[in-house]
Amino acid sequence: MNAAFTPIIQPAVRWLRVGSREIETDSEGYLRNLDDWSEDFVRAQARAEGLELTDEHWQLIRFLREYYAEHGVQAQVRAMIRHFSKAWGPERGNNHVLHEIFPRGGPQKQGNRLAGLLRTKGEH
Repeated sequence: MNAAFTPIIQPAVRWLRVGSREIETDSEGYLRNLDDWSEDFVRAQARAEGLELTDEHWQLIRFLREYYAEHGVQAQVRAMIRHFSKAWGPERGNNHVLHEIFPRGGPQKQGNRLAGLLRTKGEH
């Protein structure tokens, strides 16, 4: 092998039908192009993950998107707990309930995926 040659490894690509469009995602469903996000994307991805969206899901998704827009980074779970403990009360706005709402990796994985945000550090 030539020392100057560096192989390019591309992560697996999946396509998700959103309306009449095919949206490119990675192997876990994270958008490859963040500009492809839409509420229709959320509905299609949630269907693909077997998740029935509720008002709580939408509140979390909107919070994640707004937090990212304001801070330039994904919200940590403790920021979500702080926000939703105030919004929903401590019996609903806790870590356990947030993970029940997003059972496939919790709000930092499944929530960020549906919110059209990037994988968090350390995800494979």
